[in-house]
Amino acid sequence: MLRRIIFILLTVSVLQVTTFGQNLRRAPSLELKDLRGRTFRLSDYKGKVVLLNFWATWCPPCRAEIPDLVRMQREYGSRGLQVIGVTYPPQVRGEVRRFIRKLKVNYPVAFGTKETKALFDQGETLPLSVVIDREGNIRDLIEGILLPEEFEEKIKPLLSRT
Repeated sequence: MLRRIIFILLTVSVLQVTTFGQNLRRAPSLELKDLRGRTFRLSDYKGKVVLLNFWATWCPPCRAEIPDLVRMQREYGSRGLQVIGVTYPPQVRGEVRRFIRKLKVNYPVAFGTKETKALFDQGETLPLSVVIDREGNIRDLIEGILLPEEFEEKIKPLLSRT
């Protein structure tokens, strides 16, 4: 019995990553299809600060947020930021492509499902941005439009760490 308790405690401590006094959770493995049907893996972006943004063309706040995400990718991509858009259903491939072209989205976009979003958050709020550090740990969940103050506080400091 004691061995079993020790094993469970060791397993839990190995699964939890603690940095700077903060409990962090590893980002789940994620494999989706992009707009061209190619396989997209979250693990391909390890070493970058990832802003995983769940959105939908039918969501007014999502549409309002995308120009800011395009600007963030342009301004901070060279410092290690990688914005990734993940659609939330229902989405029509052609409609998403037209929307992406119209807004000149400069970051990868993949098709997601309700189950994909549930890996990060059980709620229905869109947009939802997941901040993932360079080591693949989830640092924060931002419900609703990402405000400039939140970017400055929650994302920008991660870009200065190498």
